[in-house]
Amino acid sequence: MEIIDQNGMILLWLTIAFGFFMAWGVGANDVANAMGTSVGAGALTIKQAVMIAAIFEFAGAYLAGGQVTSTIRRGIIDPILFTETPELLVYGMIASLLAAGIWLLVASLNGWPVSTTHTIVGAIVGFGAVGISVDAVSWGRVGTIVLSWLTSPLCAGILSFILFRSVQILILDTDEPFKRAKKYIPYYMFMVGFVMSMVTFLKGLSHVGLDLSILESSLYSVLIGLVVVAIGVTLQSKIIVDEYADRDFHYASVEKVFAVLMIFTACGMAFAHGSNDVANAIGPLAAVNSVIMSGGQISSSAPIPVWILFLGGAGIATGLIMYGHKVIATIGKGITHLTPSRGFAAELAAGTTVVLASATGMPISTTHTLVGAVLGVGFARGIAAINLNVIRTIFISWVITLPAGAFLAILIFYILRGVFG
Repeated sequence: MEIIDQNGMILLWLTIAFGFFMAWGVGANDVANAMGTSVGAGALTIKQAVMIAAIFEFAGAYLAGGQVTSTIRRGIIDPILFTETPELLVYGMIASLLAAGIWLLVASLNGWPVSTTHTIVGAIVGFGAVGISVDAVSWGRVGTIVLSWLTSPLCAGILSFILFRSVQILILDTDEPFKRAKKYIPYYMFMVGFVMSMVTFLKGLSHVGLDLSILESSLYSVLIGLVVVAIGVTLQSKIIVDEYADRDFHYASVEKVFAVLMIFTACGMAFAHGSNDVANAIGPLAAVNSVIMSGGQISSSAPIPVWILFLGGAGIATGLIMYGHKVIATIGKGITHLTPSRGFAAELAAGTTVVLASATGMPISTTHTLVGAVLGVGFARGIAAINLNVIRTIFISWVITLPAGAFLAILIFYILRGVFG
């Protein structure tokens, strides 16, 4: 308690700085999962993708980031074990943020699309198990999170496979694909608006004072879905058949219609990504703020101040604007050849999976989810459509990320312990 009393504000400001740094890393690296498919499919330019993502990443973090934050904040390390030594929990969370931020900076400089969730969870587990004791880690909760890293790409892959097969059956494999596209794509637009809105209303807005019933949420989500359809149909009406382009690629005009749809799926995916991955940066910050503001008291639950969600959203947007373009290019064109119709299926599947996971408080890896979704689209076209070398490289980077985060966190933890006592 004495250390918290003497150095509390210094430790809090360090946490705020490193939390923003970690959020910057999330924006610079992991945001490629939200925007890479849109850029790779040619539906958006990098400049347009950065603008859309900056707005919707921030909105997702601010409006719907609270559920997952509670898991990162108190679900991995058992806070009761720190009752007598709250400063150790503070050191560990600061170390986890700085370790994750450093690794994400290294990965972003090299264009590696790594998992920010892997990084922060590995860091927290590392300092907890080695710096405190093996018993400090809630291994059952960690096991559930690790399992989600396997199940989430599988679910996203299956969903994207089904979505793209429906596109093939209803639109692409027909005699008049352009006409059928204009007929059926509004239904997909409604799906995007409804799914994202429904989960956000039900689970994501409680901390800003909006507690809606299932019926109210459903009605509002239907209205938002219809608004999305109205905007999309207006944009679609301006697209005409390009017979010259269709001679080289039979579906050129159809893909223009899907490009309109990808604007909405890109917004939805960015919102979903912000709602899930902001927790990686502000979960530890929320834990430290709770301990220091209470004078060293350890609580199993504490409200998340709005300013912390705002800080996380601002950090993600800043990292994206400054350095997000490099990893966007890596993931958007490396795994498989994407067109707007394929990118739509991948983004909607990944976005839906991430938002549902965020609603249940499960900090899944957005990287894993989107790669699974892109693979699902690739499998719908055949195994030859997938660049297995790129997949292998991505998997290796995933394996390295967790121990890298753990090692750096342990090192920084002992440095902080030596400096502050």
